[in-house]
Amino acid sequence: MARVLRFGIIGTGGVARSYEAAFAGLDGMRLVAACDLDRDAALTFSERTGCAAYTSVEELAASERLDAAIVCTPPMTHETIAVYLLNRGIAVLCEKPLAISVPSAMRMIAAAALSGAAFTMASKFRYVSDVRRAREIVRSGDVGDIVLIENAFTSRVDMSTRWNCDAKLSGGGVLIDNGTHAVDILRYFLGALTDVQVFEAKRIQGLAVEDTVRLFVRSRDGVIGTSDLSWSIDKELDTFLRIYGSRGTILVGWKESRYRLSDESEWRIFGTGYDKVAAFRSQIVNFAEAVRETGELAITALDALASVEVISAAYAVLERNRWESIRNAIEDVIQFQAATRLEAL
Repeated sequence: MARVLRFGIIGTGGVARSYEAAFAGLDGMRLVAACDLDRDAALTFSERTGCAAYTSVEELAASERLDAAIVCTPPMTHETIAVYLLNRGIAVLCEKPLAISVPSAMRMIAAAALSGAAFTMASKFRYVSDVRRAREIVRSGDVGDIVLIENAFTSRVDMSTRWNCDAKLSGGGVLIDNGTHAVDILRYFLGALTDVQVFEAKRIQGLAVEDTVRLFVRSRDGVIGTSDLSWSIDKELDTFLRIYGSRGTILVGWKESRYRLSDESEWRIFGTGYDKVAAFRSQIVNFAEAVRETGELAITALDALASVEVISAAYAVLERNRWESIRNAIEDVIQFQAATRLEAL
């Protein structure tokens, strides 16, 4: 029987609670330590899970014999924490987004390569069973060639007091936050992405960062993918992924997933939707297999780097994007008609 892998978790906020729930149903691995700059938060987490509490990564690494660590801190801190752990031979599962810049991501990947420790980016939707099954259907050729993929991650969330909307900590707004999930899913189905465009909608929450955007990507094969991302609207969709093929359609939903071929009238149900805990659990298991060298990472370091590259390119587009003004000839006609009426009088 393989020995139990010892995990530490860095950052004990909301996402750490999801990992806590996932570990509760796993064998062969356990959380032995938690670290948070907020001592009370670290102690509260440790009391619930029975692990040791620390307020610095250095103290944790010196005191515990860790096989792996999960980094759940704000993105600005990812590089420093991950590189520190990797340099000590500790495998790292880093929450998305991996980094807020391409050079930062490359330094993390270099540290992993030099240490030989497993390294990956967390992206829970890649581990949703229905998403994986949808990819199998696409690869079977049943729905023909992919023509268009649509994704949406939209919900009304008050971000005014959350670190996610502080660009110094997060790297941006909803584009880097929810957009990292979107990009990873689109790459999962389309492969390498070559072009990106993004448009920002009206800011509703008065944030210093974007809260609603529409993202467009194009694959090397010329297939278009789109993603609607928002903290300020809810599109009220029962799906988060729609795949349109030349011979059929696949709908991946929150509660049910189904597909239909163009020459059929009935939908075929193939899944029960999104199970967050199950997705986190599958993610941890995949990472543990890589740590034990008994399996390969579903999301490689190069996959993670590609996500950072796409998001970085999207922000560059957002900064320099210009709308083409419409001349509004209707106004000219109205003015002409008014002037004509005056002359007639």
